[in-house]
Amino acid sequence: MRLVTFKSADFPPKVGLISDERVVGIAVTNNPYPDMIEVIRAGIESVSKKSAETYALSDVQLLAPIPVPAKNIICVGKNYYEHAAEFHASGFDSSAGKDAIPEVPIIFTKPPTTVIGPGAAIQSALDLTNSVDYENELVVVIGKRGRGIRKGDALSHIFGYTIANDVTARTLQHRHKQWFLGKGLDTFCPMGPCILTADEVADPSELTLTTRVNGEIRQSARVADLIFDISTLIEIISSGMTLDAGDMIATGTPAGVGIGFQPPRFLRPGDVVSLSIDPIGTLENPVT
Repeated sequence: MRLVTFKSADFPPKVGLISDERVVGIAVTNNPYPDMIEVIRAGIESVSKKSAETYALSDVQLLAPIPVPAKNIICVGKNYYEHAAEFHASGFDSSAGKDAIPEVPIIFTKPPTTVIGPGAAIQSALDLTNSVDYENELVVVIGKRGRGIRKGDALSHIFGYTIANDVTARTLQHRHKQWFLGKGLDTFCPMGPCILTADEVADPSELTLTTRVNGEIRQSARVADLIFDISTLIEIISSGMTLDAGDMIATGTPAGVGIGFQPPRFLRPGDVVSLSIDPIGTLENPVT
């Protein structure tokens, strides 16, 4: 299933599923109007279609699948081999030790206020340093609560997958010697267009990420290129921290970000960033 949160001028946000270029409203057990986190908690086996509520995809506005996350989005830095090398060589890497390839996952978070949906504007003016960059990332959506999750059990805790743009103010990231401020500005986490449920993804490592800026391909890589794979990330993050249904883990970005060019190719007002991961879809956002 490709689950979405959507709205129109005629009704507030609802949860539905995409089918044949249409959005079908859904319910879960004893709840005819759930939000996405309630759907995740209930599980896909509890989802039922509301056939009377069917809309053309072109007639509704898609929001981020979870418009207001309950917690910060957990993120992983320098988690593709080639990106770790390009970031190390860029002059913007202020991480401790400055090793090109990290020995353990680099974990940071983005606040819920960063989240916007498909088509919403990335507000580059919020970065006064004019160093806004893009990062295409596969996001894991947790479905089953757990702590101390073993690597072999990790995939059973996943509800589904979505796409995020880990937008970053590079100068702030470097200046403050940590990543929260540079990555935590409002609108700096576009997400969507849907959550593809885990039963539709036999092996997430086979997924391919592609990024286009104004139609030009900038990033292209397979999830198999991760330094720390998804199961390893879940095991390490959950070792002493409870992961709840609806928590999200952005797994890292491949090579091809703006700072990897000489000179850097930062985003500017008027640019359009399109991130694709098939079969999840494409997340596209303008820059203002």
